[in-house]
Parts: sequence; C-alpha cells; structure tokens
Amino acid sequence: MLEVKVEPELEQLAVNTIRFLAVDAVEKAKSGHPGLPSGAADYAYVLWTKYLKFNPSVPSWQDRDRFVLSAGHGSMLLYALLHLSGYNLSMEQIKNFRQWGSITPGHPEHELAPGVESTTGPLGQGFANGVGMAIAAKMMAARFNRPGYPIIGHRVYAIVSDGDLMEGISHEAASLAGHLGLDNIIYIYDDNHISIEGDTELAYSDDVEDRFEGYGWHVQRINGHDRKAADEAIHAAVNEDRRPSLIIARTHIGYGAPHKQDTKDAHGEALGPEEVEAMKKNLGWPLEPTFLVPESVYELFSERRKLLEEAFHEWSVMFMHYREEYPQEARVWADMMGLKVPDNITDRLIGTVDMSKDAATRESSGVVMQEIAKCVPGFCGGSADLAPSTRTILEDYGHIEKDRFDGRNFHFGVREHAMGGICTGLALNGGLIPYAATFLIFSDYMRPTLRLASMQHVQVVYVYTHDSVFLGEDGPTHEPIEHLTSIRAIPGINIIRPADAAETAVAWAVAMKNHHGPTALALTRQKVPQIQRQDSQSALGLEKGAYVISDPDGQLDLILIASGSEVHVAVAAAGMLAENGLKARVVSFPSHELFEQQSREYKETILPPDINNRVVIEAASPMSWYRYAGPYGLIIGLDRFGASAPWKAIAKELGYTPEAVTQRVMEYIEQRRQEPKRPTIDGAPACE
Repeated sequence: MLEVKVEPELEQLAVNTIRFLAVDAVEKAKSGHPGLPSGAADYAYVLWTKYLKFNPSVPSWQDRDRFVLSAGHGSMLLYALLHLSGYNLSMEQIKNFRQWGSITPGHPEHELAPGVESTTGPLGQGFANGVGMAIAAKMMAARFNRPGYPIIGHRVYAIVSDGDLMEGISHEAASLAGHLGLDNIIYIYDDNHISIEGDTELAYSDDVEDRFEGYGWHVQRINGHDRKAADEAIHAAVNEDRRPSLIIARTHIGYGAPHKQDTKDAHGEALGPEEVEAMKKNLGWPLEPTFLVPESVYELFSERRKLLEEAFHEWSVMFMHYREEYPQEARVWADMMGLKVPDNITDRLIGTVDMSKDAATRESSGVVMQEIAKCVPGFCGGSADLAPSTRTILEDYGHIEKDRFDGRNFHFGVREHAMGGICTGLALNGGLIPYAATFLIFSDYMRPTLRLASMQHVQVVYVYTHDSVFLGEDGPTHEPIEHLTSIRAIPGINIIRPADAAETAVAWAVAMKNHHGPTALALTRQKVPQIQRQDSQSALGLEKGAYVISDPDGQLDLILIASGSEVHVAVAAAGMLAENGLKARVVSFPSHELFEQQSREYKETILPPDINNRVVIEAASPMSWYRYAGPYGLIIGLDRFGASAPWKAIAKELGYTPEAVTQRVMEYIEQRRQEPKRPTIDGAPACE
C-alpha cells in the first residue's frame, strides 16, 4: 500500500471534488451519467489513493495495476481520477466532455486518454477484459519472475455495475475466473439498485453474493459510502491468495442530489441546473466556480504521485539488475513486448505445409500454428471447447490451469463471448498475441467482442473453422451463411478465407504481422485440392487480398472470382469454359479488406474495369460482393440456409460443382450476349 496520511476533512473535500467534476462536466455537456460517479466517489477515492499502483509519467509501465471501468457510462469518474492523479488529461479536456475531438468521450476509449486501459460501455465487456488482463499477468509472472525479481506482481481492479452483472458475458467470464483461481482480480460491484428503466427489481433479483461464491469467488459486502469499510474490504481482497474477489458496495446513485438521489433520473441524463445547485448546497460545495479543484486536493494527489514514482523507480532498478542477471529472459521479454515476429516468417510458414495432397485448411492451419509457437513466444490461445475440431492445440506448450500459468493453451469451455473478451484483455495487457477458435457460425456469440477489439486496434486472431454449408451433416444450424458478410462489415478487422495450404500459411503470416488490429481466418472442415501453382511463392498474392490464379492467352471473355473452397471449383470451371470457347481469368479473392488497402492501379490489374463479365463464386450470402461483381456481374451465392447431408451432396444440390458453375456461367454469358447494345460516348458506355 502506497498511502498518504490524510485528515478526514481533506478526504471529504477530495471525494466531493471527484463528485462535482463529474456533475459539472455532465451538466456542461447536457449529456452523460452523473449518478454513478456521485455514488462511487467514496470507495473510488480509497482505491486510487491507497491501493492502485501506477505511474502517470509512464502510463505503459508493465507492472502497473490495471483499472477497468466496466461500467463505462460512469466515464467522468475515471476522467476525474485521471486528471487529479496527474495523467496528461487537462481540465480543458474535462470541460470538453463528450465533445467532438476531445479525449473524454461519453464512454472510455483505449488509446485516447492515457490511463484508459480498455474501451468500455457495452456492459460486461470490461468485466471479461479484466479477466484476460489477470490471466496475462499470471502468465507473464510464471514465465519471467525469478527469486528476488518479482517483476510482475500487479492486480486488476474494476468497477462493475448491475448491468455488467446482468449481461451473459459476465457469467461466462466470472465462472472461468473462479475456476482458474485468479486471486489478482478485485472487482467492486456498485450496487446502487437503479437502472435506466427504474429500480433493478423490475428485472433483476439475483443473489449476487451466492452467485459469485458459487463461482469460487471471495465476496464481501460493504456500505459503499463508508471509506473505512472500503479500505478494510480492499485490504482483505489484496490478501486473498486463492480466489478472485468481489466487493459488493451498496451505494446511492446520484449521492447528495436532494430530489434525484436513488432515482433513474440520476442515471442517464444531466441533473439540471436547479438540482445541481441543490446538490452543492446539500453537500456544502461552492456554487461557483464550476469545475472547482481546491489546491489542497491537487496537493494530496501530488503527494501520492511522488510515492508512486518512487515505487516505479525501485522497480526500474530491479528490472535493470534482472536484465543483467537473466539476459536471455530479458531478450524474450523485449521481443514479446515489441510483438516481434521473425522477418522470414512467411517463408517459414509456407515451408511447413504439405502442398502435395488434398487437405482441409483447418488442418493446414493447425500445422502452421505449431511453427508460429516456436518462433513467436507470445503466441497463445485456445478454443471454446472445440480444439480437436478447430485444430488449435499448441502441442508442446502446456495448458493454463489453476496454479499453473506457464502454458500457452487455454480451455475456455463453451464460452465464446467471454473467450472473445478475455482475448482482448490478453492483448491489451501487452506481450501476448492471442488467438480464439470456434466454428464460424458461433462468431455470432462473440460479435460485440470482435467489434470492440477492432475499435481498440488489438492484435487478436480469430480462427473460425467449418466455414460454409460444406460443414455437412450437422445441418443448417451449424452452417454459416451470412457470417462472412457480417464480419466484413466491421471496420478495421481483416477476414481472410484461404483457398489451400499455401494460402493458409500466408494468411497466418499476414495475421502475425498485423499489429494494428484483429484478423479472422475462415477455414474449411472438408478437404480441398491444392491449387496448381508454378511455385508456392505465388500464394503471396494473398497479401494483397486478391490475385490472379490463372489467365488464358488472348482477350478475356470474363473473370471468375472466388474465395476459399470455391477457388478450386472456379479453376475447374475455367477449364470447362475453355472447352466451350470462353476465356476466363480466375481470381482468388481471400480478403476484401486487404484488397481495399491496395492502389487503384493494382486493383485494376486484377479486375480490369473494361471487363464487365464477372462471376463471383462463394457459398455464402452475396451481400458483400456486389462492388466487385459490378452492375452486370453474376454472384453465385446463397440466399437460403443449408441442409443436413454429406458435403459433396450439398455441393451438388446447391450448384457448387464445376459442372454446375460452368452451366450457370454459360447461361449468364448467353444472356449478356443477347442484351441490347448500349450507346457509347467516345467509346465508353453511356450513363443509363
């Protein structure tokens, strides 16, 4: 504990400063949530001034405690604490709360204000992110700590709300945290009994204490406005060495507001000038100036900052000696913190796959992952109880278990949503490149976590196998249709659907080098033929999102565009079309996002604008393909659910054999030939 001894009067002044910075900011913005910061100020003050370990001058210090405001609607509580604690978050930014261009948005955003560990607001997400951060801390400690050198020993603190605990993701994440005995987690539940619609009794009557004890957590109850009780509870949680801790803090939302305390009106809107005035009078706070911070409060936080900087200096000296005594471990540490991958990783991964025989891309992926584990020490992850099917076990690297965190394989259980949120937390911790695996159909269960991972630019790899209706006998409940389009719609995430072993290897290399956002891989269950190539290096075209697989001599009649398991169908169909006098280019198109990053010149070499006859072949929703098919193109996609049958029967019945595709293309070309000629202007088609 790094504590500055403070008289009760100054403590109260500091607590009210936190309250009214939040109230004044929300009032100025005419928007926000004043209630939670007002109610949580007492125990938040205790946490931030007595327990939380951080250094505002070095916000990325790897052994800092993490503080996650999972109840992100109370963002002004966090901004007030960051400002007072000496982070680079000015009073001007506090006054610009929720305004265009500020670093104080309505819900905290990682990478905007320093000290914001996670983007929160969608409830339950921060809860799961914190579990990931706690696991990461355990893993890093197991790998790097040595006798006399506890270089990793921090904890994860969070404030969670009733909404967090209602959301299903918190149930999943809390269950796994208890199973793993994550004693470095201390969460405070702000139990204020109020949600947007009114009293939580409208829809929520869980016995939270029994629930979390059932998960294996250490649970305490306190009056959240009793700072001595908060101090004692946090102290007990710090000393708990077998279980994660939950402190249930009974608070009054909008504390001190005479007419709106304990009402839904304090939750999601400004209190209004009359109520703010009444609240300030009630708590003995000056009406003017607004955004008041007494100098003595700044001095209080400044004294604590000095203690924190001394602790950081001591850690830095220890780490310097650690590097001298354990140079090999220090090199691995530096590589992990830099998310370093070998310069030749693409060649290494291509060299691991067998391109002489048919193989499911999930199988090729599993082979590639073993090589990644050898050369990227921070590579780790797991599956939602599907590792044998997704082929994602790292064979030589052990498993994460209670009291054993030196492995790299996770057993997430059937908890896709928590898996996604935990992997985001692992990545946010730093040093780790996590993967999360399940069937593509179950990406629906983790969509909010995909979106937030992309928003935070974290490097997570989602391994989605069983990527189409060709999953087969399990039937339409397990066969993805709209999912490729759905993920492609998320800004900032690269989804790659490789066609064969060589493309799978390159796809993994792209994912490992993409340090600025998540990557999703869509992989087949069924075996697919290896694309006939002049050499394996031709698969490097995947790095640009789309490339030419085969080209006929002479003038093109049409372009066949396909992804994944449909590429070999397109190649075979091109041969049949040639027998019928049609010259077709075949384009493998594994990633829309990578293609859109290329120059216009490159795009036009792949899809020449003067070739309007284009046929897209993908056994999924056609929605994301129209911009590439063009106004005259044909998309052989699916606007129906699948069926339960062997995959080859499904391919035949749904028209995804070379023969069926050839027939569709012949009919399409004949129809195009019969279309009336459009007038042209200077040789170009006239606008219609």
